[in-house]
Amino acid sequence: MKNTALPSFTLDRMRQDIATILHEDAADIGNDDNLIELGLDSMRMMTLSSRWNEAGVYLEFSELASTATLNHWWTLAERILENSADTEKRR
Repeated sequence: MKNTALPSFTLDRMRQDIATILHEDAADIGNDDNLIELGLDSMRMMTLSSRWNEAGVYLEFSELASTATLNHWWTLAERILENSADTEKRR
């Protein structure tokens, strides 16, 4: 299976996607801010999950909802990106 994750999938991209959906400035989204307290509801969270899944970073809604911070989400994304890179290296 080919790695479809965009090489441009970064912490900053996640921060910008969150800021855009919340109509906030990316600089106002801290790594450990509770995104629900910032206004992120379940529908927007599902939208982000879907957007990132399309980019090849398959984050489950339940994983995102369990701890709604950018830091936690980036940790999950990094794991996926690292696993994808390792799989590609073995081919």
